Parts: sequence; C-alpha cells; structure tokens
Amino acid sequence: MTAILANQLGGCTIANMKLLISIYFFILAIIQMGLFFGIYHYYRSQNLLKPSLYWMSSLLVSVVGLLIFGAGVITIQNIANPQFNFTLANSFFYVAALLQALFCRSLNREVSRQIKILASASVLIFIASFEYMRLYGTFEIRTAVMATIASIFYCWQIYELAIKRKSTPSKQLLYMQCASFAEIFFAIGRFLILVASALTIRQVDQIPQILILFTIAQLVMGTLSYIAISNYWAELIAAASINAAKESLSTKRLLEERELLIASLLKANKTASTGALSASIAHELNQPLGASSLNIQFLQKKLSEGDLNPVLQKEVLDSLLSDNQRAANIIRSLRSVFADEKLASTKVYIAELIDLVLTITRPEIAKQNIQVVLKLEDDLLVTANQGELQQVLLNLVNNAIDALKPAERSDKKIIIRAEHAGSGVQISVADNGSGIDMAVQSHMFELLSTTKGSGMGIGLWLCKHIVMRHGGAIRFESKPGDGTTFFVNLPLVAVYSV
Repeated sequence: MTAILANQLGGCTIANMKLLISIYFFILAIIQMGLFFGIYHYYRSQNLLKPSLYWMSSLLVSVVGLLIFGAGVITIQNIANPQFNFTLANSFFYVAALLQALFCRSLNREVSRQIKILASASVLIFIASFEYMRLYGTFEIRTAVMATIASIFYCWQIYELAIKRKSTPSKQLLYMQCASFAEIFFAIGRFLILVASALTIRQVDQIPQILILFTIAQLVMGTLSYIAISNYWAELIAAASINAAKESLSTKRLLEERELLIASLLKANKTASTGALSASIAHELNQPLGASSLNIQFLQKKLSEGDLNPVLQKEVLDSLLSDNQRAANIIRSLRSVFADEKLASTKVYIAELIDLVLTITRPEIAKQNIQVVLKLEDDLLVTANQGELQQVLLNLVNNAIDALKPAERSDKKIIIRAEHAGSGVQISVADNGSGIDMAVQSHMFELLSTTKGSGMGIGLWLCKHIVMRHGGAIRFESKPGDGTTFFVNLPLVAVYSV
C-alpha cells in the first residue's frame, strides 16, 4: 500500500513539474506573440520605416517553437527518447537564432546570396542531425549540442552589434549585446551543470532545478533581445520622423521662397508688360496711321490743286474715319490683352471679316502684284470679338505680303481658306514665298522674336495671345523654298481665357 501511494505521489509530482515547465514556455510564447502583433500593427500604421524581415521572422518562428516545446513537455514520457515534436521545436529554435544572427549581420552589410544558401543548408543539416540524436542520443548530448550552437550564434550577434555600435551608437543595441552576453552565460551554464551532475536523465523529475532555471533564464534573455530590437526599430522610426519633419520644414521654406520669387517675377512682369504694350501699340498703329497719312497727303494735294469734288472728298474722309476707328480698336484690343479683360462678343461672319481685311491690305497687295485666292465655305459664323480677330487676320495677311516682297517670281500668290473643322472653324493664310528658316521656326510665336529687319517681334505673339484668349489654337507649316501656311482654329462660340 505504501509503495502504491509513493508511486502515485511521484506521478503527481512529475505531472506538476511538466505542467509548470510548460507554463513557463507558454508564458514566454504569449509575451513574444504580443510583441510580434504589436510590431506588426505598428508596421501597418506607418510608412516611414519597415522592420527587418529577419528579426520579424525570427520572432514568429521563436513563438512557434515555444508553443510546440511547451505542448511536448506535457505529453513526454521518456526524456531520453522524446517524440518527434521535440525535433520540430528545436529546429524552430535553431532557425530563430540563425535569423536573429542574420539580422545583426544585415545591420552592417547586405546578407549575400551565398550566406543565405549556406544558412538554408545548415537548417537541413541541423534537422537531420537532431533527429538522429533524438533517436540514438541522450538528453545530455542534445542539451550540450544546443547550448554550443546557441553560444556560437550569440557570439556572432555580439560581434556584429559591436561593429554597428562603432558607426552608429545606440543604447538599444547595447541592451541587446548585454542580453546576448547573458544568453551565452546561461547556455554555457547549462553545459557545465550537465557535466558537473554526471547523471543520466530519463524522467522530467530527474532534471536538476538549476538546469531548468538556466534554461528559462536563457529564453527570457532571448525575449529581452527581441524587445531591444523592437526598441531599436522604434528609435530609427523616431529619427526618420524628425528628419521628415525637418525636410517638411525645409520644403515649406522653399515653397515660401518660391512664392516670394513668383511675386517678384509678377512685379517685374508688369514692367515688362508695360514695355511690350508700348511696342505693340507702336507696331499695330503703324498700319492705320500710315494709311491716314497717305489719305491726308492725297487730300492736301487735291485741295492745293482745287480738284476736290464732293464724291472724292467723301471717299477720303470715310477712309480717314475708318483708319481712325481701326486705330481706336487696336488700342482697345491691346489694352484688353495686357489687362486680361473680357471683350464683348458678337456674331462674326468669316467672309465679311476676310473681305474687310483685304480692303485694308488691297493697296499693298496690288503694289506687290500679288494674286489673292479665296476658298471660303458659305455661311461661316463664329461668336467672338471682331476687332481682335481682325487684328489676327490682318497680321497674317501682312506677314504673307512681307514674305512675298523679296520673291522674284511672277506668280506671287496668297491663298485664304475658311472651312468647318470638327466643332469649330479653321482659317488658313498661305503664301508661296521662300518659307521660314528652320533655325527660327521654334521661336516664331515668342514675344520680341522677329525675322524682319524692321519688325519688333510683336505680331505673331499677339496673334497667338488673341487666338488662345478665344479658346482656339494657332500653328504654322513651312518648308524653305515652298512657302508658309498659318492655321487658325476657332470654336464656334469663343470661350475667353484670362
């Protein structure tokens, strides 16, 4: 009866010890699992810096190893020949230690492909070796081997951390170094305890309590290492946040400087616009004032000769009035261009507009012996500002006349087309002159850019400005020796842009 009771009490003691050891492993697994999920959640919530895959994987693998080992302790019968789950658990411990060492190496240099291959091969070798020791070895041999392997990894970690701390001092890396030193102490202590005890351990209750204490302490130091790594990552994120804040402040200052620069440029642009307005007025008024001057000279001549009949007088005065009105329209148009005002729109019949422009330019066209060919579709109508469109077409026709002046050919020709194009109207003015030199074609619409010896570089720039104000587009095609064609595309209803 006494023997039976003793066996029951012994069995109860072994069960309690198994449960206690399992609880230690489960507690550590829960702590590490909480650390993992906390880091993962923080990783998902910020984009400044991602945690290293090595130590995150090491932490996860360590959690799995602790859970498997803790569950295995409860069901173990013979500690000398345990079940396969102990091979699995110790393999996870090996992989966790290996990944942590690789993380430490990655702090100083990139882990090469060769080292990754060697690491993967070492895992396979470890699994095969430990399985052999599980089947044919003893508890003491397995413990000694694991303690030796762990010590090697801890030394590797300490070496890599020392190199990193020389270049980048960090308290968290120092804490991890201290934890690694402690892990070495407890790993070597486990080995020495086995040597000193000289026991053959087959049951859990035969394990010296000091050995259990050193094993748990080693695992606790490993958990502290993971905490130190997570704190180091938090340090890096804090530093990255400070740098981001500094960069944001620097960017804000640059934006403020840009705004000041833009304001200065706008102020300077007003001065430039005033000069451009003066040049534009001088350029555009040359034509009506020149025509008025010729009419005045003609009127003075007829008056001096006493040969001024009422019909001729009315024709000359109407012409002067028309030129005066055109000059007033030019001034109003240019003022609106530089003041970015919206002008009143009216219905403009393209054929009538072109006829008006040709009436103004007819004397010069006849003088240069130029033939004008019109190809106009019927009833072309747009809603726009007639004065501004007249300025555009007048400039283009005058440019065509100027292009044909030096031409030594008898078939000088200007072809004006107007037709529907898509949802708008296209007007083209073509000449068969010598064309535009390729070197200056890219600058044709720039302000103060001209190919004429007496020009001021205003006309085409002003044409583009007016056309774009109407929501249209202007372009040209020119081949040296084959003439030039300007295309003006206008919407049916002008959409003014300021």
